[in-house]
Amino acid sequence: MIDTLVARAKGFLQSPVETFRQSKNDEPLAVFMYFGALLVFNAIISAGIAALGMATMPMNGMSYGLAFPVRIFFMMLVGGFIVMLVFAAWLHLWVYIFGGRKGIMQTANALIYGSTPSLLLGWIPIIGFIFTLWSVVICILGIRELHEVSSMKATLAVAIAVMIPVILLLVLAAYLMISYVTMTAGPVTPVNLF
Repeated sequence: MIDTLVARAKGFLQSPVETFRQSKNDEPLAVFMYFGALLVFNAIISAGIAALGMATMPMNGMSYGLAFPVRIFFMMLVGGFIVMLVFAAWLHLWVYIFGGRKGIMQTANALIYGSTPSLLLGWIPIIGFIFTLWSVVICILGIRELHEVSSMKATLAVAIAVMIPVILLLVLAAYLMISYVTMTAGPVTPVNLF
């Protein structure tokens, strides 16, 4: 089992197109087992980083104790699974609009297998975002291979599916920041000119 997971992860990191072609008929259970293993690994690393961060900040560590890394572990595990399911459905909408007709499970496969670099290496400080971008590229390759659409259609489907939530989050963040600044600004006292 572990040898299969390692071989599959290595395949998606080194030769994703060939590995997608080999995984075209994977059973949903095998795909979700792969994702679960990567998600547990990522959650353990994230919890470890949280614990390490607490160790370097003793004041923060005293107030949270052991519960903080445990919460991080479960948030990464449960949150990662929920986000993957919701985003797979959202991405499939765009894949379908751009001509992908092989089913939502193929979209989920592309997304799950495409997330390999991000889940394995995205936690690395400073350069972690590179692995997230790499995951997006692998996801595009997966959509192209598994749905048998052109590279342009796969790129457009993934780009739109990613950009709409990012833009909405930026607008929400700007709104909250503006609301916070305007609500917390102190009253201006009148100047006595006489």
